[in-house]
Amino acid sequence: MVRIAVIGAGSWGTALAKVLAENGHHLTVWARRPELAATLALQHRSPDYLPDILLPDTLRFTASLEEATQDANFILLTTPSHGLREVLQPLRSLSSAAIVISTVKGIETDTLLRMSQIITTLLAAPVVVLSGPNLAVEVADQIPTATVVASDDFAAAKAVQEIFMNRYFRVYTDHDVTGVELGGALKNIIALAAGIVDGAGFGDNTKAALMTRGLVEITRLGVKLGADPMTFAGLSGMGDLFVTCMSRKSRNRHVGEEIGKGRKLQDILSEMMMVAEGVRTTQAAYRLAQQHGVEMPITSEVYRVLFENKDAKQAVNALMTREAKQEKFG
Repeated sequence: MVRIAVIGAGSWGTALAKVLAENGHHLTVWARRPELAATLALQHRSPDYLPDILLPDTLRFTASLEEATQDANFILLTTPSHGLREVLQPLRSLSSAAIVISTVKGIETDTLLRMSQIITTLLAAPVVVLSGPNLAVEVADQIPTATVVASDDFAAAKAVQEIFMNRYFRVYTDHDVTGVELGGALKNIIALAAGIVDGAGFGDNTKAALMTRGLVEITRLGVKLGADPMTFAGLSGMGDLFVTCMSRKSRNRHVGEEIGKGRKLQDILSEMMMVAEGVRTTQAAYRLAQQHGVEMPITSEVYRVLFENKDAKQAVNALMTREAKQEKFG
């Protein structure tokens, strides 16, 4: 029997644990808060994150990392990006026989490292990243979904594909770890911008232009950092960008919409239980773009709106009145 530890009991960790349990695997889910682990074990529901979803009886829950990861064949990481390094520290003695799966979408603000880069500096284990247009509540509700797993180790990627695949969760493999991770992280910035467009009262034309040109600048930075440009036309690029910018279930789009209505960032974040990764990612991507000399006008304007209190409508106007250019992808 395959034994899997899920590190993180938020909406995404719980949804993926449900998928894996329904596939017949042995699952233990780690929750940071002991009271959440106890609630999940008692109710087999996640009242904070997925209140309407009944979880399989076979799922086990714990607040002990050691208990969760004992004899695990796979370690599935679903924590927020800013908490990943802290969670990994106790796992440094992890056996290299375990495959580590990262679903964490972000870039570390201080080091500008991708999540897989942080993992490989701390753990001696194969790393596979999973990313795509995957809203947690829809996955938990068995709505047909596709995703991609990428690794430098093809056998590890295939193993992860096999444990996840079922009739409602389709998994593709890829080798472009950099592209898959950056697509999943950077699309959250464009989703913030899409929400700002909605909240400020602009139209579908505006949003379509924003998403298209947003994909261009994501690809620019990705290629500069070594990614395959075609990765951004796939599930972890265009696919994830589309769902995150369009869905009412997207927390990053929600934050942007509230900002577009004139609310302050900290007030919005203080009301949210779940993390909007795009806020921190905007800081990291803005620095990366400057460091590597990559033109990212949308990211720059989102940064100014979030951290320099620029008016949202002025930011859109700044994008619209830039010098005339030839359209060129990449």
